[in-house]
Amino acid sequence: MTFPSSSVQSPAVPAGWPLHDAAVRGFASDNYSGAHPEVLAALAAANGGHQVSYGQDEYTARLQAQMESLFGEGVEAYPVFNGTGANVVSLQSLVPRWGAVVCATTAHINVDENGAPERVGGLKLLGVPTSDGKLTPELIDREAWGWGDEHRAQPLAVSLTQTTELGTRYSVGELRAIAEHAHSRGMKVHMDGARLANAAAGLGVPVREFTSDAGIDILSFGGTKNGMLFGECVVALDPEAAQGLTYLRKMDMQLASKMRFVSAQFLALLEDGLWLRSAAHANAMAARLRAAVEGLDGVEITQATESNGVFAILPEGVADRLRERFRFYDWDAARREVRWMCSFDTTEDDVDRFAEALREELAR
Repeated sequence: MTFPSSSVQSPAVPAGWPLHDAAVRGFASDNYSGAHPEVLAALAAANGGHQVSYGQDEYTARLQAQMESLFGEGVEAYPVFNGTGANVVSLQSLVPRWGAVVCATTAHINVDENGAPERVGGLKLLGVPTSDGKLTPELIDREAWGWGDEHRAQPLAVSLTQTTELGTRYSVGELRAIAEHAHSRGMKVHMDGARLANAAAGLGVPVREFTSDAGIDILSFGGTKNGMLFGECVVALDPEAAQGLTYLRKMDMQLASKMRFVSAQFLALLEDGLWLRSAAHANAMAARLRAAVEGLDGVEITQATESNGVFAILPEGVADRLRERFRFYDWDAARREVRWMCSFDTTEDDVDRFAEALREELAR
C-alpha cells in the first residue's frame, strides 16, 4: 500500500523526545511493541481534510469491502477501540441476558478482562480447564447442559481463541468440528482473534477457511498486537447470528467518532499483506527462540510453539535474574513457568542476545 507523500507531514518533535530508548526490546508482550511505520504513515495520510464521523467515512467503507474480500460477501465489519470491547460486543450480540458462554479457563475473556464480559456484557462465562488452551466438542459438553433449567444460565455460545493464550493453534478441522457440534446443540460460536494473523500465517491457508467457512459466527479481529497503534474489529461472519451490533457498539462505548483512524490502520495492514508478513516474522522469531533454548539444562518447554509465544519452566531464581536484562512475565509462578512473546519488530539479534543471557544465568 502506498501513500501520497503530500499527505504525510513531519511534525516537530518535542524537545527531549523520545522519552525511552527505542533500541530496547523485550519479550514480555506483543503489546509492548510500537506501531508499524506503514501504519503510522497510513494514519498521517488519512489525516487531511474532513470526513464524515462515526464510520460514515471513505476509509471505513473501504474496510468493509476489504473484510468481504477476506471472509466472504455479506459479512459486516464494526471497528472498535480494543480487544476487550470487541469481545464484549461480540458476545452480547450472540446471547440474551440469560445466556452463558462456554470458554477455556485460560481464555482472555475469563482471566484478563476484569469480568467485563459478565459485568458489562451481562452474561455468564462457563470455564472449562484445558491442558493447551484449546476446546474440543467433548470439553464443551462438560458445561453445555441444563437447557430449560431456570436455575442455570443457558449455555448458548462457545468462545474460542485463535491462537490461544498458551500459544497453541486450532487446525481447520478442529474448528469445523467444534462449530458443527456447537450449532447442532443450538449454540453460536465466537472467535477471539487477538492473534488471528499469527494463526493465519502459521496455518498458511486463506483466513476464511478457518473462520467463516469453518462455521464461526462472529470474530474479534485483532490489530493492536500486530502493528496497529490502537483498534480491533468485530466481524459478523453470519450477520443473522449476531443481533444489534450497531447499537451494542455504542452502548459499550466502542463507537469511535473519528473512525477513519481505526479503519485506515486496518487497511494499511490488510491491503498488501502486511498483517501476514508481520505475523509470520513474529512466529519465526518465536521458533528461533525455542530452538535456541530448547535442550538447555534446566529449561523445560511446556507448550507447542505454534504462534509468537514460547512457554517454559526455569530453575529457581533464573527468571528473576534474567529479568534484570530483559522484561518478560511469569505465566504460572507457582511452577516457575514463564512466557516469552515475540513481535513484528523482534530481530534475530534480539533473540540471540536473549538466548545467550539465559545461558549465562543457567550457568551461574
